[in-house]
Amino acid sequence: MPDLPPVAPGTAPRRRDTRLDALRGLALVMIFINHVPGTVFEHWTSRNFGFSDAAEGFVLMSGLAAGIAYAPGFRAPPFWPAVTRVWGRAWTLILAHMTVTVIALGLSGLAARFLNAPEMVEINNVAPILADPVGGFIGLATLMHQLGYMNILPLYAVLLLVTPALLPLAMRWPYRLIAGSALVWLLAGSLRIAPPTYPTPSIWFFNPLSWQLLFVIGLCCGAAIRQKRRLFPARPGWLAAALAVLAAILIWTQADGLGEVLNRGMFALRDGPGPAFLFDYDKTYLSGPRLLHVLALAYALASLGAVRRLCDHRRAGWLRLLGQHGLTVFALGTVLAFAAQAVKFAAPWGGVPLDAALLVAGLGMQLAVAMVRDRAAAQRRLAPVARPAAELDGASPPPTR
Repeated sequence: MPDLPPVAPGTAPRRRDTRLDALRGLALVMIFINHVPGTVFEHWTSRNFGFSDAAEGFVLMSGLAAGIAYAPGFRAPPFWPAVTRVWGRAWTLILAHMTVTVIALGLSGLAARFLNAPEMVEINNVAPILADPVGGFIGLATLMHQLGYMNILPLYAVLLLVTPALLPLAMRWPYRLIAGSALVWLLAGSLRIAPPTYPTPSIWFFNPLSWQLLFVIGLCCGAAIRQKRRLFPARPGWLAAALAVLAAILIWTQADGLGEVLNRGMFALRDGPGPAFLFDYDKTYLSGPRLLHVLALAYALASLGAVRRLCDHRRAGWLRLLGQHGLTVFALGTVLAFAAQAVKFAAPWGGVPLDAALLVAGLGMQLAVAMVRDRAAAQRRLAPVARPAAELDGASPPPTR
């Protein structure tokens, strides 16, 4: 993913680049919509107009954000403070995942017992926990059992755990790191290597050995931003190629007759002697078509000036706010998605009015929480400045611990 324009040595960017916040906020909106299946609005999310969906974009941008946030700590030893910072964030993600999982299980049980929606304990990978509670507890505690729509945070946490080993390489040899990452992706998809699940004998829905490629590309771009350089230059020829790929894939997905013919041809290649995942839509192993689409989309979005202007626009402020508080918004959105699923099962009526009410209410609550978090963060930033003035006025300083 191309990064920001180069900045002269010794200078700092004049202002925060809003593209990462706005596009991450947009991805969170689409993830929430897709996590309430059966609404009419899911037909308008990005997955209907290409091979990839918001999950690929979210992981790529997570790598980019990690590179920007943590690369400075790995410029020179001692590295341990930077390592603990990254691992602390991974632990926060694990705690958030566990909390959301427990709440979602409670909502599923409540819907089944009190709302006449027994479907909620039959879907979203809840049933194996009820069939084998002890095994389910072991699986949940070890991340080897993940509820439906709750697979991204475990993936992200695992990738952050290995980030301290990756960042020094990303800062010194980014292209070699990406090449090595691509080799791991190719081997994992070709040999079908993935972490197992328990108690259900299966594999992780988001295979870390495959999805690490997107994260590593983002990580290298983020580290390059910190070094005030571009990893992938914005060149007219490359942009034209990316736009051509996106246009071709859009026609592929929207033209029913042509799409069927093209799919048959691609699946014939899949069934040939080569690696099958290179010619499939398999999400677990981040298949070739999905990877091609998300990389072309990322390059186009990062290279087009119009995207920057749209992300800067005041009307995109709510998307930027969601993106700035991504973990909080994602965790709350996951819980609200389970609640919305329960309402859809239990409601005596449905259709567009119910779908719209659920999604508007859910997104409104996520935005409200993001606003509260943002206001609290702003107050914390001002606190060190305000404290000396209070002490000069004779006020007692706050207790320290």
